[in-house]
Amino acid sequence: MNTYQYTVKGVDYEVEIVDVDGNVAKVNVNGIPFEVEMKQPINAARNPHVHQKPADVVAPVADARTSAAPTSTQAPTAAQPATGAQPAAGNAIKAPLPGTITDVKVQVGQQVNVGDTVVVLEAMKMQNNIEAEFAGTVTSIAVRQGDTVMEGAVIMTIG
Repeated sequence: MNTYQYTVKGVDYEVEIVDVDGNVAKVNVNGIPFEVEMKQPINAARNPHVHQKPADVVAPVADARTSAAPTSTQAPTAAQPATGAQPAAGNAIKAPLPGTITDVKVQVGQQVNVGDTVVVLEAMKMQNNIEAEFAGTVTSIAVRQGDTVMEGAVIMTIG
């Protein structure tokens, strides 16, 4: 278990790496558990505590929202597409700051105009209306009510 201290844009983060299995790392960021999918597995020779799977075995990461109702022991997941697919093509609307999604005001296929409120994000005990920066059709929504997002996470795409 390794713990690291980071400062990103003036915000301090304590990141604890709990476990790494292939290209999926279980981490705690400021005490909040996340599963992070890395583009490439970490080299096991340099990190002997890392659990490696055979290269030909691919195990999907389960999305907590598709299983039974969350329990107190279930870790929250970072923002992932609600459909389990990759975000659709278009212009990404990103979280301007870390927080919790309290309301999704649009649906996939809905037309939006610049300035329309698409999501409400609670951050630092304040409700923040996230507005469409582009006019068009919502092509994907990557969050659901109750999801925790980090700054810069894609919330949805508008094509």
